Amino acid sequence: MTTTTGTATTTATPTAIATTATTTARATSRPRLGPVPVLWLALLATPLAAGANAPVLILPDMARALGVSGSTATWLVASYAWAMAVGTPLLAGLLRRRGLRAVLRVASALLVGGTLLVAASPWLPLTLTGRAAQAAGGAGLTAVAMSLAGSARRMGVISAGFGILGASGPLLGAQLAHAVSWRLSLCVSVIAVLAVPMVSRYATTPSAPTAPTAPETTHQGRFDVRGAALLTAFVTTLVLLPHAPAAALGSSAVAATLLALHIRRQPDGFVPAALIRKPLFLGSALLALALSGSYFTLLFSVPRLLADRAGWDAGTAGTGQLVALLTGSALSWLLAAASARMSRVAVRSVLVGVGAAAGAIAVFAGWGPLLLVATVGGTFAATGANAVLSMHAVSSAPDPQRPTAIGLFALCYQLGGAFGPAIATALVLAA
Repeated sequence: MTTTTGTATTTATPTAIATTATTTARATSRPRLGPVPVLWLALLATPLAAGANAPVLILPDMARALGVSGSTATWLVASYAWAMAVGTPLLAGLLRRRGLRAVLRVASALLVGGTLLVAASPWLPLTLTGRAAQAAGGAGLTAVAMSLAGSARRMGVISAGFGILGASGPLLGAQLAHAVSWRLSLCVSVIAVLAVPMVSRYATTPSAPTAPTAPETTHQGRFDVRGAALLTAFVTTLVLLPHAPAAALGSSAVAATLLALHIRRQPDGFVPAALIRKPLFLGSALLALALSGSYFTLLFSVPRLLADRAGWDAGTAGTGQLVALLTGSALSWLLAAASARMSRVAVRSVLVGVGAAAGAIAVFAGWGPLLLVATVGGTFAATGANAVLSMHAVSSAPDPQRPTAIGLFALCYQLGGAFGPAIATALVLAA
């Protein structure tokens, strides 16, 4: 038996019949058949990476323009990382409860509003607020793109795009700052909103990426405000760990304890107990965290190692690292494409083996090209983990919890971006 609405024809089930009126009221245009084209998903997600890395080479210019010290200006990077980490699970939770179009609207508003603030604000506090809003909005769009990927191959395209734009971000930011203004460099992530209308037209469900023509479903239970607040506090203390270790360490322990107690009292809340207890989800998320942390450690360490061990100047080292990052990101797509024909054990063996080899080469190599090989390996392992392990993590969750699984997985991956630079500073940069 089928029912026909003004926007779609679907197989009639008790759930579908109960939600037909809601679906009709929410639809603004007839959804297209088939999955969202992956290039639209890549455009929706990947500008976030360019926006994150755009300030790397222009921090002194930004500091002078805002009248602050260079160390103070680094908070423009830290605030972005914090908002990415916090915004991902929060907006993934909104995706689960309110549906795709609500997240697209909220995330787009945050991204556009934050960009306008960054473009116009003459003061650091307002600029920091704008950067945080940009990152939170971009994180929401990324959560949508990951939810709709539907396969490791398609997720590989998104993840490779992340790596490529992330690698190009510093150079792109420097060129835009030189040609126009450093403020324009901080606005590159806003181009993601160009994909929003098309994604909204194609996609109709956040929780069933393999069946994009099903009605958009939402979950209207009571929102777990305390769980969301405790997770936000825990993530905040972890992000601050490299900047204020003593205070953040104690605070993170307290926040983790409170969050664990809350999950025990409310196992179906913002952080579902059943999800984080699944070995497949937990193993995938923690391995992604480790490989991401290793990658970001290499990202910040290798330029210094190239100078100290191989005698390369800054320009040669920067060019070599850019080529290595682009190569590793492109190669990771091959793993994502092949992963459907590989066992999970085989995929993880490749990721762990290449990641460990990259770290070992970086520790012992004294020849410049070998250090670039380490960068290729670290990039391949981390970007491949983001593509393939995210699909493993999502497969462990029931449909209603898939946006939550994606948000928590992405949170673990992004925490590697907070820990990696701190490890590089302790082991290499401070030497």
